[in-house]
Amino acid sequence: MRNLALFTTLVVLSQTAFCSDEWPQFRGPGGQNHSEAKGLPVTWSETENIKWKTPLPGEAWSSPVVSGNEIWMTNSTDEGKSLRVISVALDTGKINFDTEVFHVEKPETKHKLNSFASPSPILENGKLYVFFGTYGMACVSTHDGKKVWENTDTKHATQNGAGSTPISYKDKLIVCIDGMDVQYQLALNKSDGKVAWKTPRSIPFKPTTKTDAKKAYGTPLLYQVDGKDQIVAPAAEAFYAYDPNTGKELWRLAHPGFSNVPIPVFANGLLFLDTGFMRAQMWCVKPIAGGGEKLDLPPENVLWKLTSQGTMLADVGKPDAKPVTVSIPTRPTPVIVGNRMYMISDTGILTSVDTATGHIVWIEKLLKEYSMSPMYADGHIYLFNHIGAAIVFEPGDTFKKLAENTLEEGCMASPAIVGKALIVRTKKALYRIEK
Repeated sequence: MRNLALFTTLVVLSQTAFCSDEWPQFRGPGGQNHSEAKGLPVTWSETENIKWKTPLPGEAWSSPVVSGNEIWMTNSTDEGKSLRVISVALDTGKINFDTEVFHVEKPETKHKLNSFASPSPILENGKLYVFFGTYGMACVSTHDGKKVWENTDTKHATQNGAGSTPISYKDKLIVCIDGMDVQYQLALNKSDGKVAWKTPRSIPFKPTTKTDAKKAYGTPLLYQVDGKDQIVAPAAEAFYAYDPNTGKELWRLAHPGFSNVPIPVFANGLLFLDTGFMRAQMWCVKPIAGGGEKLDLPPENVLWKLTSQGTMLADVGKPDAKPVTVSIPTRPTPVIVGNRMYMISDTGILTSVDTATGHIVWIEKLLKEYSMSPMYADGHIYLFNHIGAAIVFEPGDTFKKLAENTLEEGCMASPAIVGKALIVRTKKALYRIEK
C-alpha cells in the first residue's frame, strides 16, 4: 500500500487531486475529498451502472476505506451493543469478515441523526484502525479480522454519540477527544495502542458556557507550514494547531461555536475553518509556524469571515449592493477546487465562494437534507443526500448540473473512489457504481 505520509506531503505541496486506486481514510488520501480518477459514472440508478449491491446489517454512518480488493467499514448491531467491522470484496461485493470489536451492555444515548459507528476507519499495511468514541480505539488485522490491540481509555461524555474520526500520522493515530467533561488532543502508537502524547485544550471555557456547549465532534487535518507538519483541530470555542510529532501546541484561535463537525480544509496555503453549531461561520485563516510564548493567532491572520450574510462577487464595489443570506454547513465539509469553495448546508443550500475574498459566486437551492461532504473527481463534484438523491455538477462560476440520480436509500456517509468506481454506502447497503 502506498505510504500515507507521502500522500499527505503531496496534498500540502501541490494541492492537486490524488490517485484513487486506494482510499485509505475518511475523505481519501490527504483528507481533502479529491481524486484524480477518470471515467467515473455521472448517471446511475438501481438498474443502471451498478456493478453490485450488497445489503449491510445494522446501522452505521462511517465511510468505507479501500485497499487492494478489500473494502472495510465499521458497523453497529443490536441497537449499539455490538460494535463491529465489516470487510467486503471489491470485485464481487461478498462480505468476507463481520467481526465484533467491542461489546457494550448499555450503549450511550445518541442523536437521531447519528449512529453508534460514525467515525470512519483507517486502512494501511494490513491493519484497520477503528474508533468508537467513548468505548475506545482498536487495531484489527485485515488478514483474519481479529483484534490486535485495544485502548479503552478514551472515556468522554459525547451526549450525541461518537463523531470524531482519527487520522494517521507516521507511527501515530491522532484523534480529537472533546466531551462535555474532558477536552484534549490524543495520539496513540499504531504498534500497541499506547498513548504517544496527550495535550489538553488550553483556553478555559467562559463562566457562562453550558456543559453541553463544551463538546465537539472534530476531525484534525494535517498540512504544512514553512515545510513543517501541523495539524489543526476544531474544538468548542477554539481551533487548535499542534505539532503532530510531540503534541506541542503551536497556535490557537478562539471562535463562537461548538459541536463542530465539518473538517478543516487546506488550500493555497490557507485554512478554511467552520465554527460549528449555533453560530455557524466560515473563516479563512493564514496559519503560522507558531510554538512561541504567544499562542493566540494574530487577528490579521483571519483574512475573512463569512457569516449569515454575504456579498455577491458580481456586486462588489457597487453602491447599491445588498447582502444575501448565506447558509453555512454544520455537518458537511466544503470542497475546494481552484479558487472556489463549494459548500452544501445541512438543508441543501449549495454555495460557491471565492476563496480569496469570501464573496459569494452563486447560490443554488437543492433537495435537503445533507450530512455527506461534496467530493471532487473527474472534473465533477458529487453530492449525496439523506433521501437517496445524488447531484453531479461541474465546478465553475455558474451552477451547471450534469445529472440527478436516485438510489433506494439515502447517504449519511461520504463515498470512496477506486479506479473508475464510486463505492457508496447508503443507510442499508453498499454499492459499487461503475460504467
